Amino acid sequence: MTDFFKVDGCDLCEAARMTEWFHEDEICWIAECEICAVPMAVWRFHGTEPPEEHRGHMFEHLERVATGYLGEHYFDGNMRNIPDHFHVHARPKGGFFGHAFKRPAT
Repeated sequence: MTDFFKVDGCDLCEAARMTEWFHEDEICWIAECEICAVPMAVWRFHGTEPPEEHRGHMFEHLERVATGYLGEHYFDGNMRNIPDHFHVHARPKGGFFGHAFKRPAT
């Protein structure tokens, strides 16, 4: 049994499909951030400290998505707008927003 849970009223727990999604599984989902227009990985469970195996899983999938979407990039783990739910953005090297990048063909 785990202590993993979701919280009513948390936008990231809700996981509404407001933008393009690139990946989803039982640990995380990766979608374009509605504000930043860059890929972001979101832990399926509420909290800020996912287990290391979950964290590694998310970064592995985000690396794959971000390379195809942005090319050179870095990971930004500052959870500015939703500080109580783990998520991480992939940002273009030397930049912050992804509005100038083409969306990958689906």
